[in-house]
Amino acid sequence: MQWMIVAAALAMAASASSQAAPIYKWVDAQGITHFDAQPPAGKEAQQINVQTPVPASRSPSSSAPERSDAAEQRAVDDKVKGQLKAQEAKLEENCENLRTNLAQLRNNPRVREQVGGEVRRLTEENRKTRIEETEKAISEYCR
Repeated sequence: MQWMIVAAALAMAASASSQAAPIYKWVDAQGITHFDAQPPAGKEAQQINVQTPVPASRSPSSSAPERSDAAEQRAVDDKVKGQLKAQEAKLEENCENLRTNLAQLRNNPRVREQVGGEVRRLTEENRKTRIEETEKAISEYCR
């Protein structure tokens, strides 16, 4: 009885491998590589050895590391999302500061700045340059 089961298993294994068609590879006149089950007529073709990998057996002990890997991945994802939210909040704060500065530069012709402990008034050219730089920064970084 056992030898019949073994014989049947061998027959099925042999039939599965005999059904696998060989694969041929060749390059046509335009330099394009082709793969097919039939070799081209009048052309030299290379037979490709196609082997299917044996499926890995899953043991019950391997599922525990996968779960810990998934939990670890979720923790990393959550950390990255938190960092991204913090960056977006900082960017929004910077954009709000840029908009406030732009309004001050546009509405107040007598803008003063502190340089090296000394307060000085911006010239009209400097004020216009600062307005242009601020507008450029807003268009570049803010939504």
